[in-house]
Amino acid sequence: MNEIISYILYSDAGSTINNYAMLAFRVLLAFQLFRVHGMKKFRRENGQKEQVPNPLHLPETLNGLVATFADTAVPFLIILGLFTRLAILPAIGVTAIGYWVVHRKDSLEIRDVPYMYTLSLLLLLALGPGRYSIDMQLLYHLI
Repeated sequence: MNEIISYILYSDAGSTINNYAMLAFRVLLAFQLFRVHGMKKFRRENGQKEQVPNPLHLPETLNGLVATFADTAVPFLIILGLFTRLAILPAIGVTAIGYWVVHRKDSLEIRDVPYMYTLSLLLLLALGPGRYSIDMQLLYHLI
């Protein structure tokens, strides 16, 4: 069990400069995700809330909750580096579905945004948040 927890929490990009680069990458990525997509969940345009696509035909409430969580709460967890690998899974799901399902017939210029978010989040999933994260501090306390 400790091995699984260690794998989920451990993240060291090898050198100080690489770890600072991971910190900057995850903070800037998460800030942009929240600023562009998360803030849409709170504001109304023309008196209406954002219409969240539901290509998987989930119950509307569940679909809205997943999309809202992925665009509002997940960016803060990424910025903190808190349970990063687990937290980004819903965001990867939302962005990948956006690319493969919602925008599958759109031009490459439209598909580019969910594609880049998905790739960036997959990179963060693989490498972890880096040494400068709460995940690493939790791991030090567990060892």
